[in-house]
Amino acid sequence: MASGYGLNGGPSRCFAFWQEVLGCYVINAGEGDTGKKKCLPALEDYYECLHHKKEIARMRAMQRAYRKAEASHPRENAPKAEQISSLGLLGKDEESKKTMEAIR
Repeated sequence: MASGYGLNGGPSRCFAFWQEVLGCYVINAGEGDTGKKKCLPALEDYYECLHHKKEIARMRAMQRAYRKAEASHPRENAPKAEQISSLGLLGKDEESKKTMEAIR
């Protein structure tokens, strides 16, 4: 959360990453731009904790790969279009009549 406090009043979930970033900046403060460059991995981890961009990108890539693999191997026992559209009810008038007569 923006306040630095978590939902239950304790530290936020990314507080440890933020401490790493601050510690890195304190250690490398006098080195100018090279000090900031040394802190990029820690800052990247902190941003990932906040926004989950890399995790979401990996998840979407895995979903695309799964869909591609599923499309390349069609199911062997997949129902045909006629079976899906009719739900198995069309063309079975005789069976329906028999069932209705048995009920009466």
